Amino acid sequence: MNMYKTTFSFILIFIAVMQALGQKPKLVFSAHWMPQAQFAGYYAAKDQGYYEEAGIEVDIIHPSASVNAVEFLATGEADVISLFLITAMQVKHKGLDVVNIAQLSQHSAIMFVAKKDSGIETIEDFDGKQVGIWLSGFDELPRAMMDKFAVEVEWVPLLSTVNLFLLGGIDVMTVMYYNEFNQIYLSGIDREELNIFFATDYGFNIPEDGLYTLRETAVNKKEELRAFVDATLRGWAFAAKNKDYVLQLVIDIMRDNRIPSNKAHQSWMLDKVLEMIDLDNKNLIPGKLHRDDFMQAFEIIRYQYDLDFQLEYNEFFKPALNLPQSN
Repeated sequence: MNMYKTTFSFILIFIAVMQALGQKPKLVFSAHWMPQAQFAGYYAAKDQGYYEEAGIEVDIIHPSASVNAVEFLATGEADVISLFLITAMQVKHKGLDVVNIAQLSQHSAIMFVAKKDSGIETIEDFDGKQVGIWLSGFDELPRAMMDKFAVEVEWVPLLSTVNLFLLGGIDVMTVMYYNEFNQIYLSGIDREELNIFFATDYGFNIPEDGLYTLRETAVNKKEELRAFVDATLRGWAFAAKNKDYVLQLVIDIMRDNRIPSNKAHQSWMLDKVLEMIDLDNKNLIPGKLHRDDFMQAFEIIRYQYDLDFQLEYNEFFKPALNLPQSN
């Protein structure tokens, strides 16, 4: 990218040195969920040879419903992982010294859905109701919303299916706009039959997917991570311009991993994830974490877990690319 000319020059110097030594540095990247279009930019970067052009070898791995990407990072099985901003702060609070090296998502895709015939029309109507939430994590923001509105709900942990909601086993379900919301529609419930509650409409527009590594890795593998982020941004740019090609790439990867694939759903997911990455009206460049977004997420973590917890923006956000320090 033109805006990264200086950064790319450093990368080229680094590549030349490594090639002279006859070595190609290797990084292991773990997405924070199983293969799907949410991670299309990484697949595209690898498929198009962007990582190789950047002088690094990248292996892409995925967690399962029972093992998360944070465990891969903590045990050294992965050098860098994707993670929600607010979840990464919780991880930091628990003692794992993670840093954000690039913020990809710039908006929240979290929402609640309820069937219209349930009579649930406002957030206050959630009071006393059973609300499905993911067992795999990412529950901080939904819980914070209930706290804000002083609503007491019965949280029902879910693994990775919308079936309990479809069968009426829960009153409300926490979903991602790019994922479970569309799954519900594809299962036979029209959007007109649902009442939907976007987190963004209630003051909780906290960005999600970012890239994280351990602080020591950020120091010891600085050039490799810089190359990785630069190539990954190229991968997302390619995905935005070549959706049909990348969609088939995603489906092939899902099938190789024995994960059921649905082209219509993955197409919806790719479109919506790209919307989440879009900078929209933010005065930022790709990869930047806005200070205000950091502060809002941090206040939620402090309120929910430990009011004495301290975290500084410049200590948490350690961009792999050379980015302006404003915002």
